[in-house]
Amino acid sequence: MKSAVVVFPASNCDRDAAVALEQLTGKKPAMVWHHDSELPDVDLVVLPGGFAYGDYLRCGAMAAQSPIMRDVKTKAEKGLSVLGICNGFQVLTEAGMLPGVLMRNAELKFVCRPVSLDVEETQSAFTRKYEKGQRVSFPVAHGDGNYTADEATLDRLEGEGRVVFRYAPGDNPNGSARNIAGILSRKRNVLGLMPHPERVCDAALGGTDGRPLFESLVEALS
Repeated sequence: MKSAVVVFPASNCDRDAAVALEQLTGKKPAMVWHHDSELPDVDLVVLPGGFAYGDYLRCGAMAAQSPIMRDVKTKAEKGLSVLGICNGFQVLTEAGMLPGVLMRNAELKFVCRPVSLDVEETQSAFTRKYEKGQRVSFPVAHGDGNYTADEATLDRLEGEGRVVFRYAPGDNPNGSARNIAGILSRKRNVLGLMPHPERVCDAALGGTDGRPLFESLVEALS
């Protein structure tokens, strides 16, 4: 599986994503600068966490207009797999690649801690190595992770099996609607989630609950 990580100004989890990808694929991912106009030939693109463009205007709004995002969007429409983590999820919603929006956390505070998640959907390239209903722990680190959409959109996401991760009862860190932590695109090849699976891929760093996500991608895309 060939992969790439897009680097925006003020990305701060691009190296974390690259390390996880190299560990799980045995290959270094291409690091693609936001001002590039074309992706290399890859099977997966990761939009990492951070504070792209300093979170000016709205989180992800300026990054969504980067030259590279035009190619990401075009190739995703043709089936390229895209994973957006934290700020990457915000970029995906601002680019119109996923529905809804990420608002300020309900308590208006930055939250940085591990959270418990329930795996809701395993019929995807991102989650096939998990068990449905499995409880996992990923860290979060965000101030704008409150996933919001109108009721019709939320119902559609639920009905189409596109809610992939949900905060466990009592452990919603941001007020997200229906405890939603991660969603799929209509074609199921784009995943956005606020928690950080790339930070729990090595037992030496405190956990391995994120490894199955990357193992799923390797299995599906290799």
